[in-house]
Order: sequence, then C-alpha cells, then structure tokens
Amino acid sequence: MIISRGALTFRGICCIFKVGVSVLSEKILVVDDEHEIADLVEVCLANEGFEVVKFYCGEDALKFVQTEACDLAVLDVMLPDIDGFAMVQKLRSSFVFPIIMLTAKCEDTDKITGLMLGADDYITKPFSPPELVARVKTQLRRYTRYNSAAPKANEIDIRGLTINNDSHKCTLNGKEVILTPIEFSVLWYLCSHKNTVVSGEELFEAVWGEKYLDSSNTIMAHIARIREKLGEPPRKPKYIKTVWGVGYTIEE
Repeated sequence: MIISRGALTFRGICCIFKVGVSVLSEKILVVDDEHEIADLVEVCLANEGFEVVKFYCGEDALKFVQTEACDLAVLDVMLPDIDGFAMVQKLRSSFVFPIIMLTAKCEDTDKITGLMLGADDYITKPFSPPELVARVKTQLRRYTRYNSAAPKANEIDIRGLTINNDSHKCTLNGKEVILTPIEFSVLWYLCSHKNTVVSGEELFEAVWGEKYLDSSNTIMAHIARIREKLGEPPRKPKYIKTVWGVGYTIEE
C-alpha cells in the first residue's frame, strides 16, 4: 500500500496497522508537520515495537534531543519553523545516529543536498509503510554495529589516517574524525581494500546491503562528505581518489 498526503485519517490508519507488543527498545524521533503522515509513521514503527517520539515542528524536536537519547530520526524536509536540511546540520553537529529524510520532492539535487549535510537515507512521498520500516531497520542494524564492540581489534593505518573497526573510531594525524555509521562503513571498506579500485556498484552493495540501481549520486555525496571531514582538497585528494569511470581507491 502506498500512502500519499491526506490519504487516510489517523483512525483509519490504526484500523490497518494494529499496534503490537513492544519487542524492541530503540527510540525513533519523527518530525513532520503533516499530522496524518506523522501519525502514520508513528503507527507503522510502533507496530514493529519501536518507541516513537513525534513532533510537528523542528525546534521542539531539537530541544528534545538535547536532553533525551534517540537511536534514529525520520525528518520531513519541509517544516514550518526550520527546514529539514538545516535541522540535519544542527543534529550532525552533536549526534551520529542515523537520519532518514522524508521529501515530497524527487529532484536529485535535494537528495544530494540531504546526503551531503549528513543524512543517511531518504524516502520520497508517497511511500509504502513496509519500505519505511525496512529502511529504518536497515539503518538501525548499521548503527548497532557501529556502537558495539567487535570480537577482535581491527585497525588500519594509512599515512596518518587510522581507522579502527573495533572501537569504530577514525583519527587523522592523531585528531579524531567524527563519522556517521555509513561514512565509517564507506571509509572502512575502502581502507580494507587499499591499493585496489573499488567500483561504485561493489561499494554500494557492500555498505548499503542493497542491489545497486544507478546509486552513483548517493555514493558521490558520501565520498564528498568524508573528504570534507578529512580536509581533502576536492581536486587533489590525498586519500580517497576517484578513478574516473571505474570507482574509488585509497593507496598506501
């Protein structure tokens, strides 16, 4: 079923998605000024056992996360007081939990902007509830791996760039580089395949765990974000190099 604006009342939604017994503990922040969409997202996620905290404006949500821990955020791009892009920037200044953006626009520029600012994924309205739930679970699995200890220390050092898959920390010349879970996964995969050109298709399927369907914009946005955090000059990067028409590589 595809849900569009104004398609269902909250009562109608509840009749379709009965909230079940909670079996998960993750707390999801939902921010959307369209009440019916926000209510739908709340019911879909609560039905899967998630704890949902819902807001209809951005500023109230930002105040909430300053005092309460969250595991993932679902944000609408168009909010009445602060747009979703600005909200992503504010969240990324302090938090690394996954962010999924809801947008009524389908232009690549909007998607790239969100990814460049630190969003992990996006869903275009109208959307299907199963897709929303699947994407939330995918991001949470990655976030859980990011925050859990691995059984063995696993560290790579490439010319001052150190990345540790045990602690999930990255440092550049001794200074910590704060990466989101997806950014860490992208950089780790490239570092663990150093001196090898990794194609966009291989990188996407390894990190996102989904079939590659012309997702080059998603990859480019995350690579650009990582380069920015590493202080890399766009035209002559020291670490992540683009092999045009082939993929990306990090050389020792």
